[in-house]
Amino acid sequence: MNRAGRFLLIVAVLAAGGAATWYLARSQAPASGKKGQAPQAVPVRLARAVVQDVPLRLDITGRTEAYETVTLKSRVDGQVQAVAFTEGQHVRQGDVLLRLDPADLQARLNQAEANLGKSRAQSAKAGADVERYIALRAKGFVSEEKVDEMRTAAAAADAAARADAAAELARLQLSYAVIKAPFAGVVGAKLVFTGTAVKVNDTALAMVNRVRPLYVGFAVPEKYLPLLQAAMRSVKKSMKASISVSGIAAPWEAEVRFLDNGVDVATGTIQLKAVLPNDDERLAPGQFVSVNLVLDTLTGAVVVPAEAV
Repeated sequence: MNRAGRFLLIVAVLAAGGAATWYLARSQAPASGKKGQAPQAVPVRLARAVVQDVPLRLDITGRTEAYETVTLKSRVDGQVQAVAFTEGQHVRQGDVLLRLDPADLQARLNQAEANLGKSRAQSAKAGADVERYIALRAKGFVSEEKVDEMRTAAAAADAAARADAAAELARLQLSYAVIKAPFAGVVGAKLVFTGTAVKVNDTALAMVNRVRPLYVGFAVPEKYLPLLQAAMRSVKKSMKASISVSGIAAPWEAEVRFLDNGVDVATGTIQLKAVLPNDDERLAPGQFVSVNLVLDTLTGAVVVPAEAV
């Protein structure tokens, strides 16, 4: 078969194949149309966009801190005579917590007061001597110089009698034998017991924490610093924070009172503190809490339900 014949044969085969395909497609089209279902319409629900103020919130982790805390130490050397508190006890300002043995301190006070009494007696005698020498001078028995000498001695004795610093110091040290709560709060564990020897400004006696109110400390990334500064300077309203703890449904409201004066270069954050009333004392110092901080409020923002986003 020559080249022209082969070409015509190929064209004929292709034409036949195309015709067969067209026929099969047409014969199956009606059947497919009968079995197929039209796509169902997707329901669409509409929501109305509204204009309202939207708070800009930041969720972070914080830790509670005692509003005031002090580790009590003795101001005199001595020995514990009695521990007058129970661990975990609520105390008022001025409540007695510990007593030191006052025997040595009382002896020092007695000695100082005895010396003071001696000085006063000497002062009285010197004053009487001056009067006597004045009378003798009038009779010509002593010189004016001797009278002046006696007056000088009397003045020195009088000064010594008035300078009761040693006795005052002894009285003050005796008062230090009674250790009292410096403010109302909760006293911690016993750190010393009856008979413990304590040294001045060295031995820790007890720790007292003020827990009403509490501080809540937390750190915020430095990128929020302009918003924080603006909120702290606002005179219209204070910056609020919502404090919550896992397992307790209702959060507490706290007021941000402190913004640190510098950014931590290691973490890139700045420290803040909020004051929490803690009237029910359900929170304790050192506890982790969740802090929801309102940084700013977007006024007149257009908002839609979250499901629409």
